[in-house]
Amino acid sequence: MDAAEQNHLLPKKKESETEDDKRRKRIVPGSLLKAVVRPGGGDSNPLRMVIRTLDGVVVESTRSECGGRGLPIRDVLGKSKMILGLLEGIPTMHKGETAMFKMKPEMHYAEKDCPVSAPGNFPKYDELHFEIELLDFAKAKARSHHQTKITIASDDLGVVKKIVNEGEGWESPREPYEVKARISAKSGDGQVLLSPKEEPYFFTFGKFEVPKAHDLEEVHFEVELVHFIQVRDMLGDGRLIKRRIRDGRGEFPMDCPLQDSRLSVHYRGMLLNEDKTVFYDSRIENGDEPLEFSSGEGLVLEGFEMCTRLMLPGEIALVTCPPDYAYDKFPRPPGVPEGAHVQWEIELLGFETPRDWTGLDFQSIMNEAENIRSTGNRLFKEGKFELAKAKYEKVLREFNHVNPQDDEEGKVFGEARNMLHLNVAACLLRLGEWRKSVETCNKVLEAKPGHAKGLYRRGMAYMGGGEYEAARNDFNMMIKVDKSSEADAAAALLKLKQKEQEAESKARKQFKGLFDKKPGEITEAGSEIREETKTREEVDETKDNEEDDETQEEESTTTVSTDSKWSEKAWPIMKNVMV
Repeated sequence: MDAAEQNHLLPKKKESETEDDKRRKRIVPGSLLKAVVRPGGGDSNPLRMVIRTLDGVVVESTRSECGGRGLPIRDVLGKSKMILGLLEGIPTMHKGETAMFKMKPEMHYAEKDCPVSAPGNFPKYDELHFEIELLDFAKAKARSHHQTKITIASDDLGVVKKIVNEGEGWESPREPYEVKARISAKSGDGQVLLSPKEEPYFFTFGKFEVPKAHDLEEVHFEVELVHFIQVRDMLGDGRLIKRRIRDGRGEFPMDCPLQDSRLSVHYRGMLLNEDKTVFYDSRIENGDEPLEFSSGEGLVLEGFEMCTRLMLPGEIALVTCPPDYAYDKFPRPPGVPEGAHVQWEIELLGFETPRDWTGLDFQSIMNEAENIRSTGNRLFKEGKFELAKAKYEKVLREFNHVNPQDDEEGKVFGEARNMLHLNVAACLLRLGEWRKSVETCNKVLEAKPGHAKGLYRRGMAYMGGGEYEAARNDFNMMIKVDKSSEADAAAALLKLKQKEQEAESKARKQFKGLFDKKPGEITEAGSEIREETKTREEVDETKDNEEDDETQEEESTTTVSTDSKWSEKAWPIMKNVMV
């Protein structure tokens, strides 16, 4: 039995009942009668209405010849607030049809809890005739590169959109995309607000302004989306901007190198001065040889990598980057002053995704895992704990699909997985996420309760979070389960004792003289204590990092593999990984 047949046999979910469905249940037979005055089939433009008493007196109308304003009513079935008679009657009509509906009071404004208020002096408790002409109807769709008519109304509809000519693709512009469009606008009575132009408007999405149209209940826009340029605010604060200047191949973002990949690019670096001084051009400086790098390894400038991950093969993008995402943390090339904002014109030539582990034998899988873990170890030593954690977690995700075939493979696999969890815990420890570090260590200790390094790492996390008794228990347990770890456990217990003493000292200072000072003096004293505490904690954190480095080195010896092409040239956006 296939999936389709299985789904067919499953009980169908009961659709939730809408308010309109509940209203329809209250309809009494004979309370709504319809007579077709003129059949449909015409091609006019949404809904005209004349309401009369049974003896022919006009009560309300949209037609100018009957005292109305001459503007049709626009409603969206299922969205607009409507009287019950129209909610039930309009779906029975054809385009261009005129029909007469005879409604009991409970089918119009006398309905209990009617969502629409009756006009002033309206005979809501009378039986009435509603003459309805359905001028037009359309189904709205969300598509790009199309021509559309948009109506902005002052009632509960807000904006109603009708597509005239279908567009292509699925991506739609949004802030801060640059848009090229032909736009015209008229009021509901035909007054021209914005004249059509041969040349399209070019503007930044969200910043286009049309002439003010005060006191207009309805405005009709006709918009043809000619073209748009993808512009992305990478940080959300306007500092790192990626602007696509040539489309690439494929669909965004499915065909972008979102995951860690091997990328090949050409780029040109410029200063943001009047002359747009070029300080580097890969096509000139390196004989047209492209830059190749692996993303997710901290080898290139952060702003550069963030933007290339959102490019399609063949795409050219112009990236404007602030100094903290450019050369503040990397060696500055000649001609780039300190604190400079820069611009890169980047062409993504192509990329290779990581090797698929499907079909690999166990040893090959473990070799791939070790290569990624080694990269994580290098990133950890460089202080890039988020990137290191991402590498370890990537392998752990892949491990979810690995099935060892015998006890020996199971033992190797289990030890490797435990090591990765502890490496993740070490990263979390450095990032100050004590509780998450504890939870990660628990995964190791649940599988192997007497894991000495797991106890040590969890004890350090407990200590960092101020849970001193729990930390002491873990360090003491280390000695019981593994005599060879006694020296490490003793050093950790000594450090724990110092931490407890410092915490007690801080508490005494914080409350010293609390009740013999004036309120203003208490506040001042408290701020001094907080500043002193902060300084001491910074010193302690540095000391913790230095001591923990030794443990990390014991757990994971780092071997940095280097590409000869990277070491031969000093790429201005790339750190030299040769050590």
